[in-house]
Amino acid sequence: MLSEIPKDLGRMSQKELDREICRVGIIAELDAVNLYEQLAAMTDNQLIKKVLLDIAKEEKTHVGEFQTLLLMEDEEQVKELAEGKEEVEELKG
Repeated sequence: MLSEIPKDLGRMSQKELDREICRVGIIAELDAVNLYEQLAAMTDNQLIKKVLLDIAKEEKTHVGEFQTLLLMEDEEQVKELAEGKEEVEELKG
């Protein structure tokens, strides 16, 4: 995992902690997606590849679940996500 889970959780409010839990969940699921897709690319065994890609797809669903929770808990994240989408749409043309 590229991100570090905060060690001093006592300094966070429960609301901050809940948002951090959702973000850590997203990070963990994205790491799992990357792992399973990389493993699938390494094998010639079609059954193993198929199962790994199916598991990766399930992990993407989990990302969506954690993102939904995060957006329920963090209004600023909702706003910034919308702004990011607008920026990409502008660049896309």
